[in-house]
Amino acid sequence: MANTTGLESTLEVVVEDAALGSVVADWLQWLRDERRSSPHTVDAYVRDLAAFLTFLSRHQGGPATLADLEVLGARDFRAWLARRASAGLGRTSTARALSVVRGFYVWMERNERGRNHAIRAVRTPKLPKSVPKPLNVRDAAVAVTDIGALASEPWIASRDIAVMTLLYGCGLRISEALGLVRRDAPDGDAMTVLGKGNKQRMVPVLPVVREAIGTYLAECPHHLEADDPLFVGARGGPLNARIIQRQMQKLRGWLGLPDTATPHAMRHSFATHLLAGGGDLRSIQELLGHASLSTTQRYTAVDSEKLLREYQATHPRARS
Repeated sequence: MANTTGLESTLEVVVEDAALGSVVADWLQWLRDERRSSPHTVDAYVRDLAAFLTFLSRHQGGPATLADLEVLGARDFRAWLARRASAGLGRTSTARALSVVRGFYVWMERNERGRNHAIRAVRTPKLPKSVPKPLNVRDAAVAVTDIGALASEPWIASRDIAVMTLLYGCGLRISEALGLVRRDAPDGDAMTVLGKGNKQRMVPVLPVVREAIGTYLAECPHHLEADDPLFVGARGGPLNARIIQRQMQKLRGWLGLPDTATPHAMRHSFATHLLAGGGDLRSIQELLGHASLSTTQRYTAVDSEKLLREYQATHPRARS
């Protein structure tokens, strides 16, 4: 596994078998070139596979080989899951790691590099049902307008407001908003966004969103070329998502917002408030860039909970 960088060097240390090293290197190349996974996703996969191979080496008393991977039984995979549980790793993390290892085996079989069907008998840890936690309409509006009050300079205040307006007004992920370049700045009623898997989608743009971005650009002291990041930091480099997250953390304490008030919660709020206002689920799916309708349907649970609370609070028979 030559010419690796970053976390991939971890695999170089873990993988001593040349045949296994070749398979892993080709799998990583496939993730980047054919599946077009983001660097963040590739790093996460490397981390999970390296942890599995490290366990396997200790479990067997020697470095894992490609031949070892083909003869593992369901009991071996369950021992790995049990080890993760005893180490205090959460079910969500373990479910993701199992998915990565399963995917690695699927890729090996499809490419005739090896096979092992025993992993199919291993069940994914049962996960608690996750429901998005949006802000209410008032808190969402306050978060958008008041985040600017925490900024050290007026143009940075306008930048932070513009970012938050995009998240709530267009339902963007923070990575999508910060991935925009200067030429992406909307000048009409729609804009193109590059989402997960490098998939493009068109999202409508409200006048308030255009105005917020326009104000930021007019005040930004840095000259931005067409291909420069739309949102920049104090020194003119790409804006780090952690900066917006940190500002939201401060805002929670200042305004008494719940701990669930994060930049991503603005996207949840966008979807939930559209649904509560009568928005069509399929249309919201398109706006959010969800590949599966089942992902968007989580928002119906949020809306149903609100409806039930209102029913219990107002219906005469609910108090009897």
